[in-house]
Amino acid sequence: MGGRAARRFAASTIALAVLLATTTTPGAHARAGRSRAAAGATFAAPADTDSSAVAELQREAARLAPLVRTPWVRAFLAATAQLPHVATRAVYTDSARTRWWTAGEAGTLPDSTRARLVRRELDEGFYYDTRYGSPLAYARPLDLLAAAGVRDPRGLRLCDFGYGTVGHLRLLASLGADVTGIEVDPLLPALYSAPADTGAIGGGHVRLVSGHWPGDADVAAAVGGGYDVFVSKNTLKNGYIHPERPTDPRRLVHLGVDDTTFVAAVARIVKPGGWAVIYNLSPAPAPPDKPYIPWADGRCPFPSGLWRAHGFDVVDFDRVDDAAARAMGHALGWDQGAGAMDLAHDLFAHVTLLRRRAR
Repeated sequence: MGGRAARRFAASTIALAVLLATTTTPGAHARAGRSRAAAGATFAAPADTDSSAVAELQREAARLAPLVRTPWVRAFLAATAQLPHVATRAVYTDSARTRWWTAGEAGTLPDSTRARLVRRELDEGFYYDTRYGSPLAYARPLDLLAAAGVRDPRGLRLCDFGYGTVGHLRLLASLGADVTGIEVDPLLPALYSAPADTGAIGGGHVRLVSGHWPGDADVAAAVGGGYDVFVSKNTLKNGYIHPERPTDPRRLVHLGVDDTTFVAAVARIVKPGGWAVIYNLSPAPAPPDKPYIPWADGRCPFPSGLWRAHGFDVVDFDRVDDAAARAMGHALGWDQGAGAMDLAHDLFAHVTLLRRRAR
């Protein structure tokens, strides 16, 4: 993956996604019927005067709920009622913003080094969106998986490639999932450094892995395998990985391995019968006479035949999901206020859904 700029869709546009017809997933996660995690899901109603980031997530959850078709993903949204408030945190960075330290780590540095660092204070809003947008955007790809057969999050092992923010991982863990997030953004280990940020949360568990996967052997070992779901949202874009025109490398996602190696690695960590979903939202492409926008090409960067060759059945490949994405964008208010989007002309969506064949 590349730098933070490459991970952004655009300053005012971040993400979400999809529904599908049901199939059946074997094992504990495919139990038929209504998930107990969704039973009695209720949505918090924060006071109108509550302007906290947690309160805004609760309001977003209530607006998104009518667009979600599956019970446990509605429970995922309702779990915003359990999100903790987070005090502002101080972190430190070098002038190039290539390295970050917690306040405690910065205090151990030599005085000459510490004097050159830049202090940043990150509030609750940054904790939950980290400039990539609402973590509730994950409700859509999760709804896709639930509709396809992932019936219960309890005990679900999920790997998120390019997680961007811990919010949705905490929500999944509160429903009993065991989730692992992979990221290269050097800020996030400093931001999510408090003991309560990871580990046991609710009935599940959150683990964050920093570094290049799968090329770095230590990172690959830390991520491990045996996952029911591999998900990536707004990271694995064709334009980021195979740009059609020359562009600033800082605007790209650098996997560090070739396509075959990457897809083979996904196949190794996903259980037989498990799922992979790639969901990308994109703006309109730039005209030929304007600078190239790599994040505007949201197609899957790996051909369908490569997935099949590595043991996946292709349920959907680059399916257009514009209408659902625009409905979500409206519910999240992307078409309102400063920097409002023209959703009908500048928001497009692609989804690729794959299922690992049973051996």
